[in-house]
Amino acid sequence: MLITVCKMSLLQTVTVSDTMRNNAKTPTPAAPPTSVLQTVRSGRPLNTQRRTREYLTPKEVELLVGAAKQRGRRYGLRDATMISVAYRHGLRVSELCALKWDQIDFGASKMHVRRLKNGMHSVHLIGGAELRALRALRREDINSPFVFMTERGAPMTRDGFLKLITRLGTTADFPFPIHPHMLRHATGFKLANDGQDTRALQHYLGHKNIMHTVRYTELSPERFKNFWED
Repeated sequence: MLITVCKMSLLQTVTVSDTMRNNAKTPTPAAPPTSVLQTVRSGRPLNTQRRTREYLTPKEVELLVGAAKQRGRRYGLRDATMISVAYRHGLRVSELCALKWDQIDFGASKMHVRRLKNGMHSVHLIGGAELRALRALRREDINSPFVFMTERGAPMTRDGFLKLITRLGTTADFPFPIHPHMLRHATGFKLANDGQDTRALQHYLGHKNIMHTVRYTELSPERFKNFWED
């Protein structure tokens, strides 16, 4: 009798253990979602949706310089010169804001261009009108090591120049929003359209990789000058 009771107790223990093990293997059903996902807000429009190109034509650069000169003697000179120097030498905004007087050789009419982004440094010639504007700007502030200063006596910043270009684009009635890097692109397309050598253009813009320069020559109308000749 005692042996039978022990066997029944052992059988019950095994049965309970098997039931617990099987329950452990059975996955618990996931709870239903309690909230609805919100619609993702679209970000800033693409550049191609805001304008048809990312560069300015020489005529548009002239309009921008003209709008800058309307700001008056002091800051009209500074703003117009900034735009002209950025366009003439294909400077990035950071390179333009970091430009110092010791990079400019007034006697030899040359500028030592220090490229960022691991670009190639070079020496550019300075034109007559540009040289006169830089001399006049130098007389306005002879104590600062930087060429382009703000009203607060500090070097011009990227954000400051961006706001300036945006405001001048509105003043000049541009039909599309503009940004400072369009001046550098304008340099590349202008020189490519003039038929300048691609390798020379690469060094002028400071590109390490010539593929960054080829995009300017790809849109040059000079490639098609012999098409449809009568």
